[in-house]
Amino acid sequence: MKRLELILSERELDAVIQAMEIAGVPGYSVVRHVTGKGPHGSVSEGMEFSGLGANAHVIVFCEADLLDALRAALRPLLTYYGGVAYVTDAEAL
Repeated sequence: MKRLELILSERELDAVIQAMEIAGVPGYSVVRHVTGKGPHGSVSEGMEFSGLGANAHVIVFCEADLLDALRAALRPLLTYYGGVAYVTDAEAL
């Protein structure tokens, strides 16, 4: 089992979810209004309040054989719009 985590702009969330569903993702979780600090700085208080520049955190658990389809679907979106994605191993309890 694999765990895919994405951090991306909330504005692009619908396009990313659509791409994941086309790739065959069985399900996902979304956490909206994620703030923090990355290579480009942190989200300011004003941006957090207005939602301008807010990020979303998307978590997907899937079988390893789905990763190629997910990469093909998500890389162009992340390259164009920005964001990060990481894959790690996951083990159910």
